[in-house]
Order: sequence, then C-alpha cells, then structure tokens
Amino acid sequence: MTSFPIGVAPRCFALVPAAGVGSRSGADRPKQYVPLAGRALIAHTLAALGAVERITATLVVLSPDDDQFESAVPGFLGERGWITRSGGATRADSVAAGLQALREQGAHPHDWVLVHDAARCLLRPEWVDALIDACGDDEVGGLLALPVADTLKDAAPDHRVAATVDRRGKWAAQTPQMFRLGLLAPALSGPLDGITDEASAIEALGHAPKLVEASMENFKVTYPADFALAERLLRSRA
Repeated sequence: MTSFPIGVAPRCFALVPAAGVGSRSGADRPKQYVPLAGRALIAHTLAALGAVERITATLVVLSPDDDQFESAVPGFLGERGWITRSGGATRADSVAAGLQALREQGAHPHDWVLVHDAARCLLRPEWVDALIDACGDDEVGGLLALPVADTLKDAAPDHRVAATVDRRGKWAAQTPQMFRLGLLAPALSGPLDGITDEASAIEALGHAPKLVEASMENFKVTYPADFALAERLLRSRA
C-alpha cells in the first residue's frame, strides 16, 4: 500500500480532452456538442463525472477557438468544474496541456488524474468508483476495460481475412484511465509513436497498468449509428 505524509493524501481529478472535431461521426458540428436525449453529448459525460464525490474537480480541455462549450453545458463552471482552452492537434497534446492546467490549479505529482473520453457519454458514476477502489492503492494505476468476446480477424489490404487472432487474454480499453500526474506527464512527453491512449504511454515506460472490468455500455460514440444507440440507452435510463 502506498503511503504519504499526513496531510498530503492524493486527490482525484478528472480530465476530459474535448478539443477534437470527431470527423468520423458525420455530424455537422464537433461530436461532443451533438444533442442526445435533450442535451449535448458532453453534458451527459460531465454529469456522470460530477456525480463521483471523490473527484475533486473535472477539467475539460477545449480547443483555443471553441465557442460552444458554455452554452452547451450551462452551469458547469465552478468549484468542481474547470476548463482550459489549450487543447492541441492530438489527444496526447490535449491531455498534456490539461496536466499543465491542473498543476496551475494546485494539483500535485502524487494526485490521481482520471482521463476520460468526452464521447463515452454513457459512463456511470459507479464504474468510476470501482476504478478508484481498484487503483487507489496501486503503484501504477489502471483503466476500465472489457474482455473481448467476439472472434477477432486480422484483415488483408483487400479487406479479406488474413488470419483469425486468438482472443484469449485480449481486452478492449475504455476510459477513464487513472494514473498519477507525476507519472502520466513524463509518459506523454516522450516519443508518441504507437501511443493511442494514456495506458499505452505508461506501458512504454515499462509499467503494467491494471485492467478493471467495466460494461459494454461504456462505448465511445464514434460513427453515425453510435449516436442513435447512445440516444436509446440514455432515454431508457431516464
């Protein structure tokens, strides 16, 4: 169990990179602002994070020219809701900018940062609590993920099957991904070839993040059909 001096117990901060445009979504606007079940997609995401009492604050990283956030998520800004318009061209750039903004807000190297995709709008607070419970005493941290159930195929350039991939031991990574600020920042400052999420950056340093099983509902809204599915699920919850 990790121990800290009295008075400096680690806090948890959520970081939501939202500087992209979601080009695969087919939407007429950045996908985080597409309305679903009565409010913007990102509003559902932030409501779930805001319901986790152990999260000290949630920081949203926007592009410098974003002019939609405040109207899309009214009432977010406050003691536990922060934004920075310093997002970059890539996810890693935006997360790195968010980490710097958290430092400026007083976050310390031993504090936990839970990076979550804005487009995973079906997140439930209890899944975040399960991640914090599983990783709070871990030396590395971890991520929500789901064991792969489908048969996996390796594709040839002509979109024919090249091989069947053994799915045993394979997990589909989700978010949040929870790591200490002091470990995640240097992980994202090195070469980023092949780095597709925070966990892979941590792995590149030689660490093994913990896999915490989540739900298939925690999918990332990416393609046009995903919006209709997310809408149905959100309305069924209501």
